[in-house]
Amino acid sequence: MQMDLRTVSITPLRQTFGHLARRLGADKPASRYLEGTMDLQPVENYHYRPTWAPQHQIFDTARTRISMQDWYALKDPRQYYYGAWTLARGRMQETAEADFDLVDELGLAAAWPEAARAHALSVFLPLRHAAWAANINNCYIASYSYGIAMSQAAMYATMDQLGIAQYLTRLGLAFNDLDAVAAGKQAWLHDPVWQPLRQYVEDLMVCEDWFELFIAQNFVLDGLLYPLVYGYFNDQLNAAHGPVFSMLTRFQREWSAENNKWVDAVLKAAAADNAGNQAQLSSWAADWLTRASNTLAPVAALALGEKADDIREEVLQQLKARARKAGLSL
Repeated sequence: MQMDLRTVSITPLRQTFGHLARRLGADKPASRYLEGTMDLQPVENYHYRPTWAPQHQIFDTARTRISMQDWYALKDPRQYYYGAWTLARGRMQETAEADFDLVDELGLAAAWPEAARAHALSVFLPLRHAAWAANINNCYIASYSYGIAMSQAAMYATMDQLGIAQYLTRLGLAFNDLDAVAAGKQAWLHDPVWQPLRQYVEDLMVCEDWFELFIAQNFVLDGLLYPLVYGYFNDQLNAAHGPVFSMLTRFQREWSAENNKWVDAVLKAAAADNAGNQAQLSSWAADWLTRASNTLAPVAALALGEKADDIREEVLQQLKARARKAGLSL
């Protein structure tokens, strides 16, 4: 018996979805990110207004003073849809787990001087509460922002901040210091050093304009806090006692550098859309920069000592340069 096999070439009738073909200007393949992002925002048949905010539709562009000709211009340059995000975070988590395992295996945490360890933990551990607040604030942005391009990226930031809070808790556990974890909570609640930062993030929890919240939390506060603590403070600890804390906070540093790409891209797109946006974003950024810098002064002093003011000013100027690069006027 003889069988003849032959190859048949099948030409697809369409290369992508109709709404993507209209956006791309041609019927050509689109990325998974575009397929999972573009034009998925519900725009009609809302049926009812939310009882807790009847002045708004359930999905409403009027929830912010920012306006956009196309809300999908606020794209994520990382091209994160759920699958891509989970793979990226999985790789980062594998690295973090390896760092924690190495510190434990070699007894590096136990070798740290007691006073230096207590000082470092007194700076890092209260920040798990700031990360939890950032989780809540980004969840608000994800809930009330308009356009899937914005809301899905904000939800990824929401879960990232929850992971950071968990890693900071684990930092205390890595040093076998449950008392320090508990002390971090009490410091967050009562220590005068932390009350300005606590008030800042709690005020953000009642900020109604989600884009202003995006500026105040993701651009301003994270843009100052992460370089101060996970950059300069870690450098100080490295020089004095070795890189243990840098190893155990690698996730935070890598995440911050990556997340900034999304934050800056959103600001740049919104500022370029119209002059009103540029003016409003610049005003918000200027107001929150002044407050956040003053808010972080006691935390910087706790971490960096006599160099705190100079380093805080340096970080502030770096963030202002980022703002100008994104098209804001400061």
